[in-house]
Amino acid sequence: MRTRFAADRGLTGRMVVTMVLLGLLYVVFVGVLIALGVRALTVLVVAGVLLLAQYFLSDRVALFAMHGREVSPQEAPELHGLVDRLCALADMPKPRVAIADSDVPNAFATGRNQNNAVICVTTGLLRRLEPQELEGVLSHELSHVAHRDVAVMTIASFLGIVAGLMTRFALYSGLGGRRNGGQGGLPVGAIILLVSALVYAVSFLLTRALSRYRELAADRAGALLTQRPSALAGALAKVSGDMARIPTRDLREAAPFNAFYFAPALSGGRPVASLFSTHPPLERRLDQLAAISRQLGRG
Repeated sequence: MRTRFAADRGLTGRMVVTMVLLGLLYVVFVGVLIALGVRALTVLVVAGVLLLAQYFLSDRVALFAMHGREVSPQEAPELHGLVDRLCALADMPKPRVAIADSDVPNAFATGRNQNNAVICVTTGLLRRLEPQELEGVLSHELSHVAHRDVAVMTIASFLGIVAGLMTRFALYSGLGGRRNGGQGGLPVGAIILLVSALVYAVSFLLTRALSRYRELAADRAGALLTQRPSALAGALAKVSGDMARIPTRDLREAAPFNAFYFAPALSGGRPVASLFSTHPPLERRLDQLAAISRQLGRG
């Protein structure tokens, strides 16, 4: 479906490269398993079922897990009004709108396509942001919907699911024997465990890198749609600053859903931790928005 969100060749290119790398990794992984004489059909079937469930039920699962509730225009007229305006600007179908009762200031969008999408904001976010800042956050989330990021990331995670299942399969099944049944044969179980763990680690890093650029692309597209990058930057700074005043227990409860969120509930401060993060550093996001402001001739 076409929208008026700015096209991002960088996003498309990185998605293609990541998918190609993941595809090659998948072929090599399956080839190694076949060479070792492993029948991976059961694992592939289980992983496929999990992938389909995640793909088709992502909106319902995310709302349930994050205690989100769909709201009508009568219940939240201001929020619906902002979403209506942005969808009209972007020329895209309006997603369902939901609110999660949480003091953690955040938002997320999910759904496999524009016709099955839902956008959800927390009560903490609604209390803290000005209308223009909230509009910036919503434009960011609608960009994820327009670019079908949820579907792409779901597919990209398939190899990691397979490798993770194979790792558990090697640990808990009887694959501790040796190939050819001899004492000098290859330790099949150990090899499968090593290869699966390596494949999982590589696919994990690739999908996290894609996720970080996905967030930068959503910031860019959202800022260009509203023509107010400073409002989105203000929202980012305010949300990130207020996170420090949220009880750590609440942040830890929200952290497992970081990949969905507008801003991570918890993030590592060390450079190495950025490799495992779902979001780019705050400074990187603010620098990009400042550059867009200069391009537009605005502060």
